[in-house]
Amino acid sequence: MTTARTWAVALTGVDGHLVEVEADMSNQTPEFRIIGLPDKSLGEAVQRVHNACKNAGLDLPRRRLTVNLSPASLPKHGAGFDLGIAMACLAAGGSIEARSIAATVHIGELGLDGRIRPVPGVLPAVFAAARAGFETVIVPRGNEAEARLVPGVEIRAAASLAEVAVWHGADVEAPDVEAVEVAGAVHTRGDSLDLADVVGQDDAVDALVVAAAGGHHMLLSGPPGAGKTMLARRLPGILPALDEQEALEVASVRSLSGEAVVALDPLPPLEAPHHSASVAALVGGGSRTARPGAIARAHRGVLFLDEAAEFSRVALDALRQPLESGVIEVHRAGFTATFPARFQLLLAMNPCPCGNHGVRGAECVCPPMSIRRYSIRLSGPLRDRIDIDLQVNRVAASRAMAGKRSDLSTAQARDRVAAARARAASRWNGTRWRRNGDVPGTWLRQGPHRLPAVTRSPLDRALERGALTLRGYDRVLRVAWTMADLAEIERPGIDEIGRALHLRRGLPR
Repeated sequence: MTTARTWAVALTGVDGHLVEVEADMSNQTPEFRIIGLPDKSLGEAVQRVHNACKNAGLDLPRRRLTVNLSPASLPKHGAGFDLGIAMACLAAGGSIEARSIAATVHIGELGLDGRIRPVPGVLPAVFAAARAGFETVIVPRGNEAEARLVPGVEIRAAASLAEVAVWHGADVEAPDVEAVEVAGAVHTRGDSLDLADVVGQDDAVDALVVAAAGGHHMLLSGPPGAGKTMLARRLPGILPALDEQEALEVASVRSLSGEAVVALDPLPPLEAPHHSASVAALVGGGSRTARPGAIARAHRGVLFLDEAAEFSRVALDALRQPLESGVIEVHRAGFTATFPARFQLLLAMNPCPCGNHGVRGAECVCPPMSIRRYSIRLSGPLRDRIDIDLQVNRVAASRAMAGKRSDLSTAQARDRVAAARARAASRWNGTRWRRNGDVPGTWLRQGPHRLPAVTRSPLDRALERGALTLRGYDRVLRVAWTMADLAEIERPGIDEIGRALHLRRGLPR
């Protein structure tokens, strides 16, 4: 047989597209070509496949080999097509059974010695194969644990090309070789941080619980040493554990980032990029291959920007679109990659460049214009998307040295958050929303959930005098509903509205 077909997967963002790998052998001048819009790394598969086959004892015939990757209009990138190309070429030459490879998806990069190297993005690739109805997927041994996270698919992990060829009927010896492991770092857990270690910041802890219960975005402002970073790093621990579907979404993004994924982690992720991060580092990108940035890696978790005023304004404004839509799109010539980006934003910043503006007993050396420029580094539209704007002060020495832990532990706060979210989910049953922070303002201002005029009066006055935009009005309503859920009352009253207004830039009631 001179033509054979098998399957591979092309990834665009987290979306996988099945690609038919066709190999044709003809009696013309010996040549090996790959067509179908491959990138440079995929074009170099010619030499990798040729040497890997030879070193595995599976010589390719000296004839013209043409490999087509269909659909031809879909951009293909990366070395994950190597194994599929090798199988199609061997089947076209008669070394293996063409019928055996026709219903199998092959994923993996080939080394020159014939070993199969792990590749990033195996989890979303196997998901795509399962959705397309394929029952068998062959992956590198280093990606086996990750691939087995997808239910309903037979995963066959191989360490060498010869091993795969034997499965498909080749008459060759499969030697025992050491499998190549994933080189990426394993995601570390941060659930050992306890909220009880935060002393003297009761108002900030309460605000953190409100933010966790409703999925609200939060800004912490205060001098250095006030405990902003300490508070922020404890937010993922009080969030409810991810369910299986959410954990799979998080693992898929981390797989695309090249991290080792060996099990589903129920702890929401925390991404904390340095303030020197570029727009591409936050949004993601690449010239031919789109990799997820910090925004996408924070999906279903927390994106913490410490020293937020030190980030470039362009990078900060790139947060505005994913905060509203829950997705981030990377546009490049020839393709558009879409990543999930439903995260909770947590910002921390100092009051001025030296950090001492407004601090009792400290001297601020910043000129007034410098203080003003520093305070407006966060644009108005971005600030308008922040639900809670809290001022954090330094802890008094008497409380810091008392040796007493906080009354609220991480476990207790997590239970309160889970109970409040359960009440919100019950209220929004029948809609696509489960958290108060996701509910559109029209649902809160109109219909059965509209609050009485006397309860809304402080909020209406703030809107009329220009202290709030309509978006800010809606966000105060969401925070008030979350406070009602935490207090186990049916709907917010004037006290909850007043507290929610106070948490939004300290607006008066």
